[in-house]
Amino acid sequence: MRERGRWYDPIVLPDPTAVSDLDLLDAYSRAVIGAVETVGPAVVRVERAGARGSGVIFTPDGFALTNSHVVEGGGPLVATLPDGRTVGATLVGRDGSSDLAVFRVHASALPWARLGDSRDVRVGQVAVAIGNPYGFDHTVTSGVVSALGRSLRARSGRLMDDIIQTDAALNPGNSGGPLVTTRGEVIGINTAMILPAQGICFAIASNTVRFVASRLIRDGRIRRGVIGVAGQQTPIPRMLARAHRMAATAGVLVTAIEPASPASAAGIEEGDVIVAFDGVAVTGVDELHRLLTEARIGTPAELSVLRRGRLARFTVTPAESQRD
Repeated sequence: MRERGRWYDPIVLPDPTAVSDLDLLDAYSRAVIGAVETVGPAVVRVERAGARGSGVIFTPDGFALTNSHVVEGGGPLVATLPDGRTVGATLVGRDGSSDLAVFRVHASALPWARLGDSRDVRVGQVAVAIGNPYGFDHTVTSGVVSALGRSLRARSGRLMDDIIQTDAALNPGNSGGPLVTTRGEVIGINTAMILPAQGICFAIASNTVRFVASRLIRDGRIRRGVIGVAGQQTPIPRMLARAHRMAATAGVLVTAIEPASPASAAGIEEGDVIVAFDGVAVTGVDELHRLLTEARIGTPAELSVLRRGRLARFTVTPAESQRD
């Protein structure tokens, strides 16, 4: 800069938009701390028949969520609150096929956490897990949402859909605890990790949790339809598919039929290949399970099968599953 024949060094003003690494770290810390302070008071330790896990209270009147495998044993159910009190609890219902259970804590004036909308979750957003691994109560780990829409096999054998993958570290004892956003919303119930892999952990999405919890509170169980067959996926020869104008290249080979089951009553035989249920193509056991919803119970439907190379149709009326 020149003024009246003299030079002056320019004045450099600080950039008001510049953010230091320390500021960023503080912002991240504040976000995690806020999530823990919001949801942490609602996280409890769950114990039953020697099994330990975590749970989270999600209603003002003491209803709480955990994993089905945490409370599947018999005997009394107890919950340890963050203030150290151990109180009794009652199992409301559990569903092994989604690995979710609802219990009620016998105490008053309990803090509770809010279930968020898992449809709003984005890959890469911060995720905070709160639980009681190895008896270390109220342990907090944080990471990010690694992937959405994963599928995971439940202990019952059914496939669980809409699973959130996270790298927030989980350990035995975290099962049933919440996965939380920085806004303090529960977006999932932690359910599993892959050992010995690191950073691959899973949570049941909150929208699935909300649906299952409402049914467990209402009925004590989840109603699902069954037709009474055991089967496995099998390929359909291309020429056979073309001959019957089927787009599917696989179906469900029936390997066993339960006596007095809907499939038995309909005339299904071992060796049949199920290719469609009520007009919807079936290419595997998991797809058949997804179609056998509560609404199908007691409602006749057309079952299409390949039998010795010929396409046959039967009417089957799904019954209610008696398994949890």
